This record gives sequence, structure tokens and C-alpha cells, in this order.
Amino acid sequence: MSIKTISSREVYRNAWTRVREDVIERDGGMRGIYGVVEKDPACIVIPLEVTDEGEFLYLIEQYRYTVQRRFVELPQGGWETEDVDPEELARGELREETGLSAERMTLLGEHWIAYGVMRQKMYVYLAEGLTHGETDRDVEEHDLVVQRVRVQEFEEMILDGRVMDNCSAAAWGLYKIWRERKGRA
Repeated sequence: MSIKTISSREVYRNAWTRVREDVIERDGGMRGIYGVVEKDPACIVIPLEVTDEGEFLYLIEQYRYTVQRRFVELPQGGWETEDVDPEELARGELREETGLSAERMTLLGEHWIAYGVMRQKMYVYLAEGLTHGETDRDVEEHDLVVQRVRVQEFEEMILDGRVMDNCSAAAWGLYKIWRERKGRA
């Protein structure tokens, strides 16, 4: 099946988001309207710390206005610019939100976020060799709380609904597959 764009118009724009409405034509000539939310690239970071006591992750808890609740998730975000170096973005978001710097950043992959509605790419990074420093949060991040949890606890949080962010769950799944295959190499 192919869909042809007949026309496209922007219906809303702010510093973070653009919304457009496209008139489309499907195979067979049937026309319709498609709404598309466009956002600049983002990243999600898996800050993994391995110690003698085990493996730990650094998570963020913050209020998410769209669903009117606080949630726990992996550090993530964007800089509202299309031309951004993904690793620089990942390092910046990690430092801004958690105060952590990483000795090693490994790109695990790229995902589209909710591509049935939105056009936004997310780069997934593993951060290792962590060093603690100062945060540099945006105004919107005033209520962030950093949590350090064992990997097993994070996985329980995904299963019991304390982590409901699909990007965090998808990034963790990608990491688990990457790690399993790396171990077999």
C-alpha cells in the first residue's frame, strides 16, 4: 500500500513541537487527512554503574503534565534543534538531568517514538564509567529527582507499572539484546 501526499500545511508551532495536517490519497483514490506531530531528535541514556555490590541504574522521577502524574524513567530529552550530534546530545542530557558524566558512550540503536502519530527519532545510548558532578537543569526540569536503583529493581519497576515510559522499556529491551549478543561474540 502506498499513500500519496496531496497537500500539507502547518497548523501549529512552538519551540518544541510542530503539527501539520496532510491531505493524503490512498491506493484506489480514497482521500483522507493525516495529522503529524513533528519534533527534533531526542536521546535516551542508560546510565549503568557496575560496582562490587552489583549493577545500578540512575533514573529520573518527574511530573509529566500530559498524564498529570509523576513517573520514573531513564534520562532522556532533546535540544529543540534538528542538526544535533546524537552523542553530544546524550552526554548533555545525562549531565543536565543527573549531574553524571560518562567515560564511555555506546550507541545501541535508534527508534522512532510513537510513529503512528509523531515524527521523532530517539537515539539510545549506554553510558558507562560514570563520574558525579553538578546538574544543569532546564526550567521545565525543576522537579526532577534522581534515583539510583539496582538493575533487578528497575526491571521490577517496568513489570509492576512504576516505570510506564515506553521509551525506557524499549531502550532497556534493546540493551538486554545487545548485551546478550555481545556476550556471545
